[in-house]
Amino acid sequence: MIVLLGITVFLFAFASTRNASRLITKPNVAFVGENNLFITNQTVSKLLIQNYGDVKNVAKETLVLSELENALKSNPMIKAAQVYVAVNGALNAEIEQKSPLARVNTNASYYIDNDGLFMPLSNNYSARVPLVTGYVEKNNLKQVHKLALKIKNDDFLRKHVFEIYQDANRKLYLKLRKCDFLVQLGNVRFLDKKINNLKAFYKKNLKDKTLNNYSKVNLQFENQVICTKI
Repeated sequence: MIVLLGITVFLFAFASTRNASRLITKPNVAFVGENNLFITNQTVSKLLIQNYGDVKNVAKETLVLSELENALKSNPMIKAAQVYVAVNGALNAEIEQKSPLARVNTNASYYIDNDGLFMPLSNNYSARVPLVTGYVEKNNLKQVHKLALKIKNDDFLRKHVFEIYQDANRKLYLKLRKCDFLVQLGNVRFLDKKINNLKAFYKKNLKDKTLNNYSKVNLQFENQVICTKI
């Protein structure tokens, strides 16, 4: 019994040592969630190599997976990363990209992601999201983010809104496809009510074929729709 136990311990230790000293193979990169790639497999592999040399020649026991994950997450295109080594020595990286809500197009160009954070433009893929113009500060995106999130989650807005404009006083405006008028929202207080008022205005004037009779639709007051005719 003692001999059998000793053999079992020896074999386990031998297998563990052999597994730990196994050389890592070329990284396998998989993307989860978003189908369109803003960052490429090659870029992810380069990030791994930059932070741990040529991973193909690194022993499994010397890899610190949390360091590799943190290196990947430091890339502003990446929201989350999981790195693990399979039994056969294959290094695997699962990547979740950030998801853009809107594209800022001022003196600087970048995306605002789902969490309201900065996301750089990609050379690999360009997202079809509303433009944000006017006076926008990278460290003060809360108001624009709330409006962009509303647009994403609302069928009417997603179909019709192509641009968000923020003026120097941080008042918000919307531009709609095939409409000449400007929608003045003001701030994002009572946003749901303002959008419902916009939908009611649009539906009525679409039916009456009078949408192009206006230059501005002012929704910034909670219970009013003030229209300026051309």
